[in-house]
Amino acid sequence: MTYNCIVPIKQVPDTKRITGEAMNDDGTVNRGALPAIFNPEDLNALELAMQIKDKFGGKVTAITMGLPAASAILRESLYRGADEAILITDKRCAASDTLATSYILSCAVKKLDYDIVLCGRQAIDGDTAQVGPQLAEKLSIPQITYVEELISLEDRTIVAKRNIGNGWQEVKCRLPVLLTVIGEANEPRVSVAKKLMKYKKARTPIEIEMQVKQDNAGANDNEVKQLAKRKMDDLQEKGLLIKQWDLDYLKADLQWCGRDGSPTKVHRIQSVVLTARESKMVEPTDQGVADMIHELIKDKTIS
Repeated sequence: MTYNCIVPIKQVPDTKRITGEAMNDDGTVNRGALPAIFNPEDLNALELAMQIKDKFGGKVTAITMGLPAASAILRESLYRGADEAILITDKRCAASDTLATSYILSCAVKKLDYDIVLCGRQAIDGDTAQVGPQLAEKLSIPQITYVEELISLEDRTIVAKRNIGNGWQEVKCRLPVLLTVIGEANEPRVSVAKKLMKYKKARTPIEIEMQVKQDNAGANDNEVKQLAKRKMDDLQEKGLLIKQWDLDYLKADLQWCGRDGSPTKVHRIQSVVLTARESKMVEPTDQGVADMIHELIKDKTIS
């Protein structure tokens, strides 16, 4: 028996590279100052989906909601073995909180044939761990959160081990089901060279249009559309056109999307600046590093 898996993924700012430039003057995050990466635990969810496909067969579909730049993690999903990738992009999705995001994703998932939906436990830019459970609720399917191990999958019945902090639980339920996967669940596989070579030119329609405009600065709107369509048809024929959906295609109720559908409100933002009480410059030389290590040993900071 084969199983089709859907993996909602997210492109997030790399919060491990926070610097003084990562905050705007008004206290908001300057996302342009941070590199965008594949949300780490979404990689674990994708890996578990790939393991299910490897063992039982079926199809793995990666979905992301975001700006055109989010297409990068869809390509990365294809490099790692996903069969299909879908970008949900629409200006009306802007300012969506977890409730609006889960609603929009649910509209997309309902258009697909699936047995298991696999989400990362949480995104590193929000740390709410809400989208997965909210998505399960909107799909009216059971959920198993904090999954650390897939114990068995047989005859449309799944048994999973979930980490509850001070112990574990084994949970059994019938499909369809939604899982949220933690970082300890597995070691995500790397990109496959053959798939990287195959999909490196895969593009979404909006990426194609943006590139055509850049390459043909003097072209009018009609010429841009014609050139873009020609390129899309060529990629479609080669299996390299990444699907792109908007809210109209999803038939989403706009009152549940974007800012209108987001009850979460930020009442106050506090910018925290970390300052060192004492600092010392270390020369970027072998001798400078050696002197620093000697001082750390002398102060018993290291042994």
